[in-house]
Amino acid sequence: MNMRVTGSFNATMHSRRHFLWQSASGLGGVALAWLLHDEARAQEKRSVVNGSPYSAKPTHFPAKAKRVIHIFAAGGVSHVDTFDHKPELTKHHGQPLNAKTKYDPFFGQPGNLLKSPWQFRQRGRSGAWVSDLLPNIAACADDITFIKSMVSKSNNHTPATFLANSGFTMNGYPSLGAWLSYGLGSVSEDLPAFVVLPDTRGLPAGGAINWSAGFLPATHQGVAFRTTSSEPIVDLNTPADVSPAARDAGMKLLAKMNREFASAHPGDTALAARMRSYELAARMQASVPEAIHFDSESEATKKLYGLDVEASAGFGRNCLLARRLLERGVRFVQLFNGGAFGSPRINWDAHEDLMENHTKQALVMDRPVAGLLQDLKARGMLDDTLLIWSTEFGRTPVTQGVNGKGRDHHQLAFTCWMAGAGLKPGFSYGASDEIGYDVGENPVTTYDFHATILHLLGLDHTKLTYYHNGIQRRLTDVHGQVVKGILV
Repeated sequence: MNMRVTGSFNATMHSRRHFLWQSASGLGGVALAWLLHDEARAQEKRSVVNGSPYSAKPTHFPAKAKRVIHIFAAGGVSHVDTFDHKPELTKHHGQPLNAKTKYDPFFGQPGNLLKSPWQFRQRGRSGAWVSDLLPNIAACADDITFIKSMVSKSNNHTPATFLANSGFTMNGYPSLGAWLSYGLGSVSEDLPAFVVLPDTRGLPAGGAINWSAGFLPATHQGVAFRTTSSEPIVDLNTPADVSPAARDAGMKLLAKMNREFASAHPGDTALAARMRSYELAARMQASVPEAIHFDSESEATKKLYGLDVEASAGFGRNCLLARRLLERGVRFVQLFNGGAFGSPRINWDAHEDLMENHTKQALVMDRPVAGLLQDLKARGMLDDTLLIWSTEFGRTPVTQGVNGKGRDHHQLAFTCWMAGAGLKPGFSYGASDEIGYDVGENPVTTYDFHATILHLLGLDHTKLTYYHNGIQRRLTDVHGQVVKGILV
C-alpha cells in the first residue's frame, strides 16, 4: 500500500473508524459499517491458528496431494480430435447423424459425421490413444489419468466455464482455488495461497469471475498476475517519487491508527485480516520478483517448456512460473490457455475451421504442458502435486452445418485428465459411445470431478462448507461422488 504524507495529521483526534466514516457519509457510511461487521463475523467463523485466515489448516483425512496446478483450456477442446479415438467416425465420415437427435448443438446447425484430420496412435506402455495433434502430451500418456466420460450442464461458454471453475453456472460462487485456500490455508508467508496466470492473449469467458472468492472472505480470491508485463502485480512496487522517509512516515501513521482501532475493538477481526493482507503485500515485494525471473533456470529447462519457440513461449513462461510458484509455497496455481472470443478466435472454439483452429492452439499448449509434467516428475514434485487439465465441454462429432469445416459446442461427452499424487497413471476411466456423441459408461459430472480433486487433497466435499444466506454452501452444491475408479 502506498501512502504519501504531505502535512500534519493528529492521529489522536481521529480514530480509524472516524477516519473511514468521514470518507463515506450518509447511506454509504452505513453500508461500510455493515460490511465491516459482516466481514468480521465471516472471518471469525473460519479463523484458526492465531486467528489468521492464511494459516495452514488440518485436512479431513490424510492427503495424497498438497498442491495443485490447474490448466484450463478455454473454448471447448474437441475430445474426438485429441484423446478420444473413434474409428467409427472414420468409417462413417460424411454420413448424417441419424437417430442422435435428442440434443441440439449451440448454433442449431447439425451437419454430417466428421472424421478427425489427425491420426490416433497408442502411446507408451499403457497403450492410451492420443492423436498426433498433441505429440508432446502423447509422449506423457503413461503418467496421465484420462476421464473420457465428462458431461456438462451447459453448452454455452460463459455458464459452462463458471460451472467448470466454481460448480455453478451462475456467477457469485467461489472458485475451486478459493475453496482450497479456505479449506487448506497457505503454506507460504510470502506468497498468496491461490495465484492465477491468465493467457497472454486475453481473459476467458466470464473473466475474473472464474477466480472469484464469491461469498467466501475476500482473502481467498485468486491473485491474478499480469502475464503480459514485467510487473506482474500492479502497484506492488513503491513509486520512484515517494521517498523512503515519506513511505516510512505513512506506514508508521497507518500502524498507529491500526493499533488504536484494534485496542478499541478487540472483537473486530476484519482489521486484523486487512493488516495481514498488507503484510503479505509487503513480503511479496521481495518474493514475487525473485519468482518471476528465470535467470537460475537452465537453457535445457527453458527449451523443455517451449520458451525457444515464439508460438509457445508465452504460455511456456506461465507453465514454468507455475512450477516455481509451487516450489515457493503457493497452494493452487491456475493457468488459462485461451483468451478472448473475438475474430479470429484465440482459444479452442473451432466453429469455422477445426483443423486451422486446433493446430494453432496445440502449438501454444502442447509443448509447455508436456514440459511441465515432465519437469514435475523429474524433480519429484509429482509425488505430492496434482496436475489438472480441463476444458468446459467438448465438440460435436459432426460438422457445424452441412459441408462445414468446424465443430460446434458439445456438452454430452468430453475428456479431461489429471496426473500426479494418488492417481492411477496411464489409466483411462469411462468412455463415450462409438462416435463420441454421448457417454457410453461411467458418466462423470463436474461435481464428481471437483469432489475427487478435494478428496486427493484430504478434503471431504460434503464437509467443506460455508454458511451463506441460510444454506451451508459447498463447491459441489448437493451433488457429487468421488471417482474412486481412478484412485490408487
